[in-house]
Amino acid sequence: MTTGAITPYRSGMKPGRDGFAQLLRAEWTKLRTVRGWLIGMVVAALVTALLGLFSASGSHSSCGGPGDVCPAVPVGPGGEAVDDKFYFVHMPLAGDGGITVRVTSMTGQIRLPDLTPGTRRVVPGVEPWAKAGVMIKAGTRQGTAYAAMMVTGSHGARMQYDFTEDVAGRPGGVSAASPRWLRLTRSGEELTGYESADGTHWTRVGTARLAGLPATVQAGFFVASPGDLTVKQADFGGSIEQIRFAEATAVFDQVGLQGKAPGGTWSHDDIGVTTLPDGSFHHPGGFKESGGAYTVTGVGDIAPYADGQRIESTLSGVPAGLIVVIVVAVMFITAEYGRGLIRTTLLASPRRGRVLAAKAIVIGTATFVAGLAAAGVAVPFGTRILRANGNYVLPVPPLTEVRVVAGIAALLAVAAVLALAFGALFRRSAAAVTTAIAVIVLPHILATASVLPVGVAQWLLRVTPAAGFAIQQSLREHPQVIRNYAPSAGYYPLAPWAGLAVLCAYTALVLGLAVFRLRRRDA
Repeated sequence: MTTGAITPYRSGMKPGRDGFAQLLRAEWTKLRTVRGWLIGMVVAALVTALLGLFSASGSHSSCGGPGDVCPAVPVGPGGEAVDDKFYFVHMPLAGDGGITVRVTSMTGQIRLPDLTPGTRRVVPGVEPWAKAGVMIKAGTRQGTAYAAMMVTGSHGARMQYDFTEDVAGRPGGVSAASPRWLRLTRSGEELTGYESADGTHWTRVGTARLAGLPATVQAGFFVASPGDLTVKQADFGGSIEQIRFAEATAVFDQVGLQGKAPGGTWSHDDIGVTTLPDGSFHHPGGFKESGGAYTVTGVGDIAPYADGQRIESTLSGVPAGLIVVIVVAVMFITAEYGRGLIRTTLLASPRRGRVLAAKAIVIGTATFVAGLAAAGVAVPFGTRILRANGNYVLPVPPLTEVRVVAGIAALLAVAAVLALAFGALFRRSAAAVTTAIAVIVLPHILATASVLPVGVAQWLLRVTPAAGFAIQQSLREHPQVIRNYAPSAGYYPLAPWAGLAVLCAYTALVLGLAVFRLRRRDA
């Protein structure tokens, strides 16, 4: 008996009709034709935007009312808000040159809380980031470009410039028995800092290039001391921050200025000192000269300014919007399991991994668009409301604002895909929604609400999907600046894109497990 050849099956559809593009179209049709899901996406966008705007409208500053005179916040060369307060002894330097000093002493005092009302309690002490050294600055106006070579209270010699940059030199302090020589030179727009233990053998610490530095600058020596920060553990988690007044005093001698000095004599300015209504100064610095030694006392800091509202404060509605997104994303897959339609979907497209991929792309794209619209409204209009209420909003570069807006949209989109993956993995709406909220939203709320110790809060924002919220941080941490770098203060332990990468990694893992289970079993 002979058998005829078996003709292989060939689809009657035109090429491409049953491809991935067709699958994407089918999943998009499902999303847009279910009214509840579309309404959910609109609600998520509205909740995110409106809660952010409502929060901004409720934030008022005591400064900015009728008749108030708000102190101006200087802006640095990079457009950032800065602290620029110190005591500066200086003279003009025309063209290239430099300045050299020897620092023989650095002392200070810190005011502690009064034990007896009305009796000041001041103790000797030098704040760890108190600074004394040499500086070349574009001018005496606050916020102008500068470079400084300094010795600090507890962090050794440093070269710092333009408020945000810091280069470490040798460790160690300064005393009459162990003085420190400091030198700062200028060659065009390039400034180089040196240090020495004996004034003979010099070590280069760092070099800075300050674009647009004028031909004539101010060169001299300075002292500054930020407030003394203490952070205590609260009784029920979180932290309590206290900043106490501190000042520093340094003694300089063997001062040498190399180059052309048109002025010829030293001037001294208390840069940034606050003038009180009676004409006196609030915590002024001081300057004395005796036998070629200069004793300078200063307060304040030369650093980025962070005491203001941030643009991400307008995004307080994101967690609530994210919960709505999670519910919609989970229902996008579990509804098919609940109604038994998943088998029909898989019969139409037997390559099961592609089905889940198509759903992920559709829900992720729809959520990204909704999130982009919500953040695109909340951030610019929210900051406008904050300013109208007298709040100072910390300026950020345009690219940072774009990153925050687009990053929030990406955060919502990736979280939606993760929720979808949980739905495909558990196949039950309640379990998937609960798990997604527990691993994405809950850790963020616990970490930023000051209910956990700082170390635990930072750990949660490193190892859970909630790390993705770091994408909204507009200010970065500066190790050389005294701050309470805790999540409750708006600082995340990971960089913005690194935090989002952690969320993406969890999403890829859970999505992979969901594909594995889908290939083994329909329902």
